[in-house]
Amino acid sequence: MTFEPWQGGKPPQHMQPTQAVHLPQMSVMRASDADRERAVDVLKAGFAEGRLSQGEYEQRIGRAYQAQTHGQLQAIVADLPQGPVPQSFPMHPVHPVHAAVPHTFLPAPPPTRTNGSATGALVCGILSPMTWGLTAIPAVILGHKARAEIRRTGEGGDGFAMAGIVIGWLSIAFGLLFVLLLVGAATV
Repeated sequence: MTFEPWQGGKPPQHMQPTQAVHLPQMSVMRASDADRERAVDVLKAGFAEGRLSQGEYEQRIGRAYQAQTHGQLQAIVADLPQGPVPQSFPMHPVHPVHAAVPHTFLPAPPPTRTNGSATGALVCGILSPMTWGLTAIPAVILGHKARAEIRRTGEGGDGFAMAGIVIGWLSIAFGLLFVLLLVGAATV
């Protein structure tokens, strides 16, 4: 059984071999069910893209399921793309990848510089329990200063600044609670 992947009898000039073609060993290797399913998937994609008419699609599907060798399967799908075909979409402004790619799969943007005040806020916040709250107020001040700078400049470190603010306020709250408990205990 021979199959010509083009319609109309004689293939176009660019598809006619100019010399003897030697088929690789794979063309006579027996095809598995998985190989047939891969060929059918290529045919389905070709039909969905409008590359095959309904009749030709059905005919090729039948031949794919009857194919015994890799060579027969390759002949059925030889004139169809067998992988992603680039489409002409506008380029994404930040990444040189087509806009059809979801943002989830785009490469991570280059790292930005971390704001120094944000780092200082985090360090002061972490040190506040060890300094009995002396660095809690600087942690809060530096954290708020850093967040304002980050909004203005676009630098990184917003998480550091927020962590410094939260730890600073918690240290202040626990410090006040401790002082109130000491005053309450002294008056009793």
